[in-house]
Amino acid sequence: MTVRIYRGRDCTLHDMGNDHPESPERLYAINDQLIVSGLEMSCEHADAQPASQQLLHLAHDPDYVDRLFASAPDNEPVWFDEETGMMNKTLSAMRYAAGAACEAVDWVMQGHDRQAFCMVRPPGHHAEKNKAMGFCLINNVALAAKYALQRDDIERVAIVDFDVHHGNGTEHIVKDDARILLCSSFEHPLYPFSDPDTTSSNTVAVGLPPGAEGEQYRQAIAGWFDTLDGFAPQLIIISAGFDGHAEDPMAHLRLGEDDYKWISYQIRQLADRHCEGRIVSSLEGGYDLSALGRSVVAHLKGLGGDGTETGGA
Repeated sequence: MTVRIYRGRDCTLHDMGNDHPESPERLYAINDQLIVSGLEMSCEHADAQPASQQLLHLAHDPDYVDRLFASAPDNEPVWFDEETGMMNKTLSAMRYAAGAACEAVDWVMQGHDRQAFCMVRPPGHHAEKNKAMGFCLINNVALAAKYALQRDDIERVAIVDFDVHHGNGTEHIVKDDARILLCSSFEHPLYPFSDPDTTSSNTVAVGLPPGAEGEQYRQAIAGWFDTLDGFAPQLIIISAGFDGHAEDPMAHLRLGEDDYKWISYQIRQLADRHCEGRIVSSLEGGYDLSALGRSVVAHLKGLGGDGTETGGA
C-alpha cells in the first residue's frame, strides 16, 4: 500500500465546545481504527506545514482571507454563524489543513501509484470564496485543485465529493472552470439545501433521497464514471465525507463501510487509467465516531487497491 497519511500539528486543537459535532475526537477516533486495522503500520505518514496567507488566495478572495486572519481571537470564540467559528487555535489548525492538501498534491505528483489522505480538520467543502459556513473556513479541496493547476504537468483535475452534504463552497470556487470537473453526491433536501438541478457547467451533481441505501447510491452515481473517463483527469482530489453512514446522526442515508470502500476503489481504478494512480483525499464530514473511524479504514483500503467487499455495516 502506498497511501500516505498527512496530519497537521494543530488540527486537534481547534475546539468549538463540547456540544459541537465537529470535534477533535473525530481525529482520535480515526487514529484508534487505524491502529486496530493495522493500517497505522502499513501506511506512510507525514506532518504537513501550515499554508501561507498568500497561498490561500488561490481559492479565496484576499479580503476574506485577511478577515479570517484578523478575526482570530485570543480568548472568547468568534462565530460567523450558529455553527461556524474560530477559537484561539483555529487559525493555525485551518492553515495546517490547507497546507496538508497542497503538500499532498506535490507528493503524489513526484511519483506514480501514490495516494494521499489528509487527516485534518476543520473540514472545508462548504467554505465559499468569501464566506465561512457549515463548520468550514478554508476550502482545502478547492485550494488543492487550484494549486495543482499551477503546475506545468497538470491541465485537468477531477474533484469527487461524496460527503452527505452538498459541497456548495467547492462548486462556488471552481464554477465554470473547464480545467476542473466536480462530481458531487449528497442527500437532498439537506443542508445547505442546494438544488442539484442548478449546478454549474463543470459539475455533475447527484441528489439522493433520505433513506437511500448502498445499492441505490451506487446506481445513482454510475454516470459519474463515464464522465470522468471522458474528462481524463491528470489528478483526482476527493472530498471524503463519511456522514452518509447509517450510524451518523447528521443525515439520513444508509451507507456502510462497504459503500465507502467501493467508491474509493472505483476512484482508484479511474486514477490508474488516467493519472498513474495519483489521488489526494481530504477529510470532510463524519460525526459518529465509531462509524467515522471504520469508514476511513475502508476508504484507505479502497484507495490502496483493495476492491473486496468487507461485509461491514
